[in-house]
Amino acid sequence: MPAAQIRHPLFARVYARLSAGMEHAGVGEHREKLLAGLSGAVLEVGAGNGLNFGHYPESVSSVLAVEPEPYLRGIAERKAARSPVAITVRDGTAERLPAADGTFDAVVASLMLCSVPDQARALGEMHRVLRPGGELRFMEHVAAQSPGQRRIQRLADATIWPACFGGCHAGRDTVAAISAAGFRVTELNRYRLPESRLPWPTTPHARGVAVRA
Repeated sequence: MPAAQIRHPLFARVYARLSAGMEHAGVGEHREKLLAGLSGAVLEVGAGNGLNFGHYPESVSSVLAVEPEPYLRGIAERKAARSPVAITVRDGTAERLPAADGTFDAVVASLMLCSVPDQARALGEMHRVLRPGGELRFMEHVAAQSPGQRRIQRLADATIWPACFGGCHAGRDTVAAISAAGFRVTELNRYRLPESRLPWPTTPHARGVAVRA
């Protein structure tokens, strides 16, 4: 899919304004854990407005950050210019990553696998660009483990939820999809965000590490 087709101008502007509050509400802490210990060359898929950039450790030699949404990519470019880690921001989609086979030591996917048009193809691309033994670091909201909340997620996905939230699908079983794409999940942490009793469709989250087998 050409990158020019990935445009969510209204959602992008709303997300950019709300994201700072989300970081202070717990997302930033999970980003820090997600990226801890990374080293070498990293590809970040769906970099958005660059919220991960401030969390990359100095052991990372370079980051290629791919983002198809023009407004968010512009913000990410400005943040990359201020980062102590060498970060290059490029236009591109998860289903067609602008990188050669086996190029990267790690791939980072955070809060984007819910919204890609073709999740299996996107994960296949992440597998392709990783060197053998390379890591996929992922942080995503995922399918709920309780039947009641899964019903809520299916209902959300059947309504205008994806159209209102930049193509987001609440009920994708992303952890299973990662395994199906040829990765071996070596670390998995499930948590709720936000921590509330309300059955919000995107509350169930998973953060983990998967290795290219």
